[in-house]
Amino acid sequence: MTRKPAVAGTFYDADKNDLINSVEQSFLGKLGPGRLPVVKESRQGNVLGLVCPHAGYVYSGSAAAYAYDVLASDGLPDTIVLLGPNHYGTGASVALSMETQWQTPLGTIYVDTDTASAILQRSEFVQQDDIPHIKEHSLEVQLPFIQYIGGDRIKIVPIAIAHLDLDDSLKLCSDLGSAIAEALDGKSAVIIASTDFTHYESKERATNIDAEAMEKIINLDPVGLLHLVHEESISMCGAIGTAVMIEACKALGAKHARKLTYYTSGDVTGDVGEVVGYGALSVEKLSSL
Repeated sequence: MTRKPAVAGTFYDADKNDLINSVEQSFLGKLGPGRLPVVKESRQGNVLGLVCPHAGYVYSGSAAAYAYDVLASDGLPDTIVLLGPNHYGTGASVALSMETQWQTPLGTIYVDTDTASAILQRSEFVQQDDIPHIKEHSLEVQLPFIQYIGGDRIKIVPIAIAHLDLDDSLKLCSDLGSAIAEALDGKSAVIIASTDFTHYESKERATNIDAEAMEKIINLDPVGLLHLVHEESISMCGAIGTAVMIEACKALGAKHARKLTYYTSGDVTGDVGEVVGYGALSVEKLSSL
């Protein structure tokens, strides 16, 4: 079974050559790293997890480029577990897609069905359900970046998470974080949490509260992140997936995290009245500073 692109032509270009150009401009643009990624021949395995945004490339592509630049410089993993929000609320609350392949204008990317099955077996909450993935963009927009640096060499495990209350979020964080860590133990893998930060607040407020959320990530504090997002009503759509990623990475040996970049849509459009925050962070075994 093949999952067809849902947002090609809206969140990113539908034409292959135009898409390659827009990905490259994400790296080279004024808000990006300023260079094209260089893939290290042998994987170092220091990068265990990443936080990466999922808006249209014109807005968040440069932040995403920072995450994928770090991934390329660490060497390519065999598998990427993708955790993103289910914006539409359809299907299972925690839905793992077992479609064998996902398509984008850059070609086909394959699902690591063995790792996916291992996560399903170990988690109380994850269900196999492709329905939430049909229209969802939060994971799809990661794929062209993955394909740009890795072609078809990297397989994915796509998991979409619906909005949950605080208690259920905390339970899922422990359950799914452990399940992913156990399934990835001994494998060459990275976990990417797809999220934007604050939505439709002033640039000043967004920058301030997003800094608090990023501090929780940098401190490898998934429980603190979930409490903060709940108590401060931070509209960080992928907070649960981010907390799960941190929990899993800690179990896999993460000791360090760092902010790669942060900006808002106001830095792209000039409108600072209502912005969306875009950040990229890396969770690692050792400090790379």
